[in-house]
Amino acid sequence: MPEKNINVLLAAMNTIDECCNDENGKIAVGVPLLYHFMEKNNNDSSLKEDLQEYHDCEEDEDEDDEDGDDDMEGSTFGDGSQSPAELKLKIKKSLLELRCKVENAILGNFLLGEPDKELAPEDVAVMREQLREISIWGVPLLPSKAHEGTDVVLRKFLKAKDYKVNEAFDMLQKTLIWRRENNIDGITEEDLGPESANAGFLCSRDREGRPVCYQVCGVFKDRRIYKKTFGSHNRCDRYLRWKIQLIEKAVKKLTFREGGVDSIIQVFDLKNTPMQGTKELNSLSKKALILFQNYYPEIIHKNIIVYAPFWFYTSQVLFSRFMNQRNKKKFILARPQKVTQTLHKFIAPEHLPCEYGGLRRNNDENFSPADKATEIKIKGNTVSKVEFPVSELGVTIMWDVTVVGWDVCYKEEFIPDDEGSYTVLLQNQNVEGNSTRNSFYISEPGKIVITVENGTYKKRKMFYRSKARTTVPMFILL
Repeated sequence: MPEKNINVLLAAMNTIDECCNDENGKIAVGVPLLYHFMEKNNNDSSLKEDLQEYHDCEEDEDEDDEDGDDDMEGSTFGDGSQSPAELKLKIKKSLLELRCKVENAILGNFLLGEPDKELAPEDVAVMREQLREISIWGVPLLPSKAHEGTDVVLRKFLKAKDYKVNEAFDMLQKTLIWRRENNIDGITEEDLGPESANAGFLCSRDREGRPVCYQVCGVFKDRRIYKKTFGSHNRCDRYLRWKIQLIEKAVKKLTFREGGVDSIIQVFDLKNTPMQGTKELNSLSKKALILFQNYYPEIIHKNIIVYAPFWFYTSQVLFSRFMNQRNKKKFILARPQKVTQTLHKFIAPEHLPCEYGGLRRNNDENFSPADKATEIKIKGNTVSKVEFPVSELGVTIMWDVTVVGWDVCYKEEFIPDDEGSYTVLLQNQNVEGNSTRNSFYISEPGKIVITVENGTYKKRKMFYRSKARTTVPMFILL
């Protein structure tokens, strides 16, 4: 047997001694999972992400040590001297230990705490049977069920605690208890009122297929809406519950399996957020972030904050002291002039709402995310042209255009093929803002020409798409 395999087997055997034996030295119920675990983890590709995240965490620890900050969690997991193979083995060992602990806790009927001693034996038996079916985010937690998503979910709790098994298990227990006490599994079916309807929504996916959740704080600039949402303690509780509901709806779109999409992106839009008189909003927003950190480990891939006012940067620095290093890395702050550029790094223009510099519009009957946009780069102090030749008559050609950063001179015109015909100027203006859409009915062969003059010294990116459809002119129908 190769030396590598021997080392893996010895490590697994040591793990059994450490985490799967009871007080009397008898092998506990988690041991039969060893062979399933080794077979399932024979392919090391599923651990690459874990290893990379651990290395990232380790680099942050080194930087923190240099700065004299020793509050980084997980500093004992690796001392920086292990080889990638040793780190990989430790990750496997941590997952195996956690599987054993969860299996024992479920079959031992204490995953949600010790049952009441005054309960009748038949009631305890019912609880034990119900606990065997326990799940989170639609994924069964009993490892011996061999569900493809169980390891994915358990690995999230391990990552959140830097692969400290006991801490990950405690986090899982607290999460399950919190979900049960607050009826989180049924929260998506609750009607939490229309007050927050415009304050958040799910819209499309990012470049990796993750659902994107937008939260818009500018709606609370209207004092009437603010008072209606936060005017009482019950209304504040309902708003917090609505934020949890929004996350749960996004989680339902995830696929917990190896190689699947198992995290989401949040975009916080702080444009027009009132600066004063928002104590309730600020308090509940911070409380929600703490809840997501404690009970949704590794579910949120990134928190992108756009249009953040200056005062927010100060408050964010103070609040970040209450977050661990792993969660700090999940926050991205985009200055107003960099909003579209930042969002485009994560979200394709076809999926990004037009109010953020994308091409997506609500209830769009003309274009869909499947209509891919073409990208061109416009150098500083240059002019670029895009042409849509059209030879078929009786069609309407429609186009979408967005320029990252805008601040350009923009012109649209129809140029007929017949030199004796007139050029039709459709639009000619300095453009600063969101994406633009236009259309033109083709009555003679020609081409639509879009001219963009970049008078700045900075490069600009332009995204565009077009399509033609047969149209019957209105005067024919009269």
